[in-house]
Amino acid sequence: MNTNNDNKNNDPFNFLKFGPGPGNGDNRPNFPKIPVWAIILALFAVLMVVNMSIASRNDTLIPFSEFKSKIEDGQIRRVVMGQTYFFGYSAPSSAVPAVRNDQLRNLMFTDPASRSVTAWKTVGILSEEFITLLDARQIEYSVQAQERNMLLDFIFQWILPFAIFFLMWRFLMKKMGGGLGGSLFSAGQTRSAAVEEGKVTTRFSDVAGVDEAKEELVEVVDFLKFPQKYTAIGGKIPRGVLLVGPPGTGKTLLARAVAGEAGVPFFRISGSDFVEMFVGVGASRVRDLFKQAREKAPCIIFIDELDAIGKSRINSMSSNDEREQTLNQLLVEMDGFDVSSGLILLAATNRPDVLDPALLRPGRFDRQVVVDRPDVKGREQILRIHARSVKIAKEVDLVSIARTTSGSSGADLANIINEAALLAVRAGRKEVIMDDLNEAVEKAVAGLQKKSRVIKEDERKIVAFHETGHALAAAFTEGADRVHKVSIIPRGMAALGYTMQMPDEDRYLKTEKELLGEIDVLLGGRAAEDLVYGSVSTGASNDLSRATEIVRRMITDYGMSERFRNVALSQHGAGYGMSGDPKLVRDYAETTQQYIDEEIARVINTRYTHIKSILSDKKALLEYIASRLLEKEIIEGAEFKEIIEAETQMASSGNN
Repeated sequence: MNTNNDNKNNDPFNFLKFGPGPGNGDNRPNFPKIPVWAIILALFAVLMVVNMSIASRNDTLIPFSEFKSKIEDGQIRRVVMGQTYFFGYSAPSSAVPAVRNDQLRNLMFTDPASRSVTAWKTVGILSEEFITLLDARQIEYSVQAQERNMLLDFIFQWILPFAIFFLMWRFLMKKMGGGLGGSLFSAGQTRSAAVEEGKVTTRFSDVAGVDEAKEELVEVVDFLKFPQKYTAIGGKIPRGVLLVGPPGTGKTLLARAVAGEAGVPFFRISGSDFVEMFVGVGASRVRDLFKQAREKAPCIIFIDELDAIGKSRINSMSSNDEREQTLNQLLVEMDGFDVSSGLILLAATNRPDVLDPALLRPGRFDRQVVVDRPDVKGREQILRIHARSVKIAKEVDLVSIARTTSGSSGADLANIINEAALLAVRAGRKEVIMDDLNEAVEKAVAGLQKKSRVIKEDERKIVAFHETGHALAAAFTEGADRVHKVSIIPRGMAALGYTMQMPDEDRYLKTEKELLGEIDVLLGGRAAEDLVYGSVSTGASNDLSRATEIVRRMITDYGMSERFRNVALSQHGAGYGMSGDPKLVRDYAETTQQYIDEEIARVINTRYTHIKSILSDKKALLEYIASRLLEKEIIEGAEFKEIIEAETQMASSGNN
């Protein structure tokens, strides 16, 4: 028999022992953690209830008029006037024993000598008339000293101020990173998330679509693995590598892959974690971060969103001493690098144009790696990587999805695979089929289907002709992307229909003719409405905005206007305005701006007349496709292609 256990179990006061519970290797109960502010509020509520119960004892009150009547009748011989209550007694003070005022609330005294003395209590009004009455009746009266509630005074003067101060201090410490046991000096400690050596599982094989960027970073990995190869010949590895690219292209993933391939510790921190409300905290955190990194060298420091602390100090209207001190400390720490220590600084940003030039000079971030959106081959590789963890049907064609998602980043593609998996589960399937992926792509491009949205039949017809106009304009415009799907099912916030086009290959340049063709496709929807109904609707607002922007850039950026051929009429930055936004200044005169506005209107009007003429020649085809669209709601690209080819063959045979 284990006597120790028996003693514990037989201890009648065992339940009073505080400490860790059974899950922590002890038989004592595990009490839940209660916030300090909850305890203070509960204690305050209990004290208030106790005080109210004391203040609300059963007292017999009589009206003030009756109280004065008893004085006039001679029943009351002595009056004690308090702050709120008046007490009246049937005998003078010589016949009443000395008692406290709070004991005078009883109607009859417990002392035998005062059993014949009666007491009355009322809510009195102290006035000159009342004093005159007392004097006229020769009543003995006195004023009771103001009684203060010592309990409430103690709470409001001592406990409550200290409780408020304590709660504010705790809140401040949490904001500064001190936590429960934090102090003012812990605010300067870094918030970096350190991953120990060998625990970074990401490899270059997990990164796809950025082959050129991976090649640039292979040299960094090789230096961390074999630094003697470079130091023996006198070479110096770049101290800082800046990953530049749009959001979602895999900059953070690449940094983790570098640490994983090199097998070194990995420190990750965001640029916003350095900036705090106290001046000097950010600089202190930079020092602490580099101190920890040097102790664990060779290692990698990765600063995400570098533009949060690295914005240019040139032409800055606003002053931020905290951010500038943090940036200065970062520059100093990078200058203090020991090239043989194996400390590599990686940073990522999607706004390299706003970075301070001191960061980008040789010796600091002297190597910039562009992590751009993937091409069609890269998109296919990314889709296959994310499809590893998802059950995909054999007939799924990821190449087709890669072609459909032109311009998508790696994060967009990962989201498409995940959305397809969720759609498959929603439909009760155990694997993802092609319809799920197509729906996920459309959801990412156009938004969620709004099948429950009720649209009037007249509006459905307008939408059908509008989308058919876009599709026919794309079909009969040279160089336009082929039509992938035409739909009049509402999607997203305001799209009542959409025409999806899919390029056959990635394009990096566009000719003037192709840009004009893109404008024709955008104006095709409104031209179809005008041709059929003789009026236009508000459904083309987004099309007009995009078409106007294309024409504007053709004139100002691409030098494709008649008067300013091969001349760029661009704008440049001139510091920051009072709101902190970039301030742009024109490099041309006001008359040139007037020409730009007039030229935009002329080009738009010319292209609108051109595409309306084409649709007028194809009006029968326009009405046929629109009627099928009203019937089916969706026309796939293959069906649309068959209709166009049949129309082309009929037209050619008629000409012959």
